[in-house]
Amino acid sequence: MSVGLSGMHRYGDSMDQILVPGIRAMGVHGVLPEEKVRAQPFEVSLELSVDLSAAGESDDLNDTVSYADVIASVERVIAHERFELLERLAHRIAIVCRADERVKQAVVEVRKLRPPVPTEVAHVAVRIVR
Repeated sequence: MSVGLSGMHRYGDSMDQILVPGIRAMGVHGVLPEEKVRAQPFEVSLELSVDLSAAGESDDLNDTVSYADVIASVERVIAHERFELLERLAHRIAIVCRADERVKQAVVEVRKLRPPVPTEVAHVAVRIVR
């Protein structure tokens, strides 16, 4: 085990991560007129880089980032804020995730599960790293 420049415990080149795949919520996001008035399903997956060594030793929730709190914050952004672009929605979610200074990096993937395109697709998505 090595310790990175920031003091975070690192194994090889990887950082500790909290993974939260598949947060689903209804939201009003999109460019088309019908997307601005009708909620549609979105799915968000997160990879949060956090030093988990203290929590691993203490077994205390106060020594880590609460995934329950993160999920609730992401759901609030999806359900109560409005954006035209998936890029902006993903950026806003990253800001919320990085509000806890222990989160050193957030990878956010936002999927629009029913995109308004004439061809059948599973989803469209953007993935950002902040």
